[in-house]
Parts: sequence; C-alpha cells; structure tokens
Amino acid sequence: MKILVAIAFVLILASLGSALFFMMRDKGRTNRTVNALALRVGLSVLLFLLLLIAYRLGWIQPTGIIY
Repeated sequence: MKILVAIAFVLILASLGSALFFMMRDKGRTNRTVNALALRVGLSVLLFLLLLIAYRLGWIQPTGIIY
C-alpha cells in the first residue's frame, strides 16, 4: 500500500510539473496546461478514494498519533 501511495504522489507531482512546463512554454495558446491540471485533480481524488477504500477494507490502520 505504501508503494501505491508513493507512486500516486510522484504522478501527482509529475502532472503538476508538466502543467508548469506547458504554462511557460505555450504562453496560454493551448489547453495542455488545463489538461495537466485536470489530470492532477483526478489523480488526487483517485488517491483519496483509494485511501478511504483501503481503510474500510482494513488494509491500512490509523497510527494512533494524538495531536
């Protein structure tokens, strides 16, 4: 499970980086920046749902850290 979460974070950061690259390169002439940011939002939602499902199935447990 830790590997899946780490891969998801790397993909989210890569999508954010590609959006920055497209924004600087295209100067707003294409929709590549919007597509990269939409992909990042989709990956973030997918990661959140994956964590919720993993918790419900008992694959991950809370650590018990108290603030």
